[in-house]
Amino acid sequence: MRIDNPLPQRYLTDAPGIGGVIKTRPQDFLVEELPRYEPSGEGEHLYLRIEKSSVSHAELMSCLRRHFGVPASAIGFAGMKDKHAVTRQTVSIHLPGREPPPGPIEHERIGVLWATRHTNKIKIGHLAGNRFSIRIREVDPLKVTAVRRQIVELERIGIPNYFDRQRFGYRCNNHRIGLALLREDWTSLLSELLGTAGPPFPEYQRERRELFDQGRYKDAAAQWTPSDRNELTIINALCSGRSPDDAGRTVGKAALSFWISALQSAVFNRVLDRRLDDQELAVLHEGDLAWKHDNGSVFAVTAGDKAHPDFQRRVASLEISPSGPLWGKGMTRAAGKVDEAELEALAAMGVTMEHLHAWKDRTKGARRPLRVPLRDTVTEAGVDEEGGYIRLAFDLPRGSYATVLLRELTKTDDGPVTTRAPRGSQGNPTDTP
Repeated sequence: MRIDNPLPQRYLTDAPGIGGVIKTRPQDFLVEELPRYEPSGEGEHLYLRIEKSSVSHAELMSCLRRHFGVPASAIGFAGMKDKHAVTRQTVSIHLPGREPPPGPIEHERIGVLWATRHTNKIKIGHLAGNRFSIRIREVDPLKVTAVRRQIVELERIGIPNYFDRQRFGYRCNNHRIGLALLREDWTSLLSELLGTAGPPFPEYQRERRELFDQGRYKDAAAQWTPSDRNELTIINALCSGRSPDDAGRTVGKAALSFWISALQSAVFNRVLDRRLDDQELAVLHEGDLAWKHDNGSVFAVTAGDKAHPDFQRRVASLEISPSGPLWGKGMTRAAGKVDEAELEALAAMGVTMEHLHAWKDRTKGARRPLRVPLRDTVTEAGVDEEGGYIRLAFDLPRGSYATVLLRELTKTDDGPVTTRAPRGSQGNPTDTP
């Protein structure tokens, strides 16, 4: 059972990796949100184009709440952006009949590029995709020609649509917490989050985790910090005498949903591993649910579809692709051997259909393409005051991870090495590129 390692396990190509590191400085990792639509200039919601550098999503939201004097529910955003980067995104602030307060936002690393009005709140997923510009350092710039050849091949066939480390947290155990939650095993959930159970943790946390295991909640609580939001919230609830399930639910629906989504993501990655093992990332079988990249809908592949003379052209041109499961009660299921393989991946993570149907919050399901197109690529090399680098620029659809592409190029098992050690709560929804 691969429950302890939900990360991508396979590579699409056999080209040698270039190694290297990313994020030696924020400006080496640029992310720009590509909007799905343009604001109209009128309406109750103030749209802001935000540029931030080395600022987490939580810090941005806190700053906006203070500046505009609004609750969190009044702020809309399409996605969370990486902290250790320079990012541009659009957010909405619900200000019916109100003018924004005068003056700039008081934060030296948050700026507003433009502001206008629109009629609706921005919701998760309200974007076309993201544009990335990333410098890989500690590499030989002369390898840029080989990298370009590989990029051209990936443009042709697409890239695996894995969920990457950001989804699973710095201990890579958000999916394990999600499994305990789905089973309503609150004791295991708290042990994983606050105690010494589960994967390795930073040594500086050892004392507080051992104190939790000993039942010394107040002593442990004194060592968690506000940046460890979920841990601190839950252990303070335990200190006040709340039961494990009551304490666990104090983190709120967003965190609980995120843990469940991490479990769904781990199962999806396992399905994708198998397709790559079988060299079937760009193969559609009878029984597959084909993903239409133009509108995100799926259709069941039949023998008649496969026999149609235009079918293989649609596959080869990345018009359609195989899809994988984000398991939930409402998910459309594949058929035949494809469905059997997806059920096997679910069981391998310790989940049954009974778990999905019995869980109180009725986990929603969905399909996700197993590959995504790589568009508008630029590959170049250079040398600056930090040394040599290879720079990549490219577009990816919403929900896809730039680090998956970088992993394919660097061929490092855990993805491209970052010079920044991950910190913060393993249970918080982590920023995604």
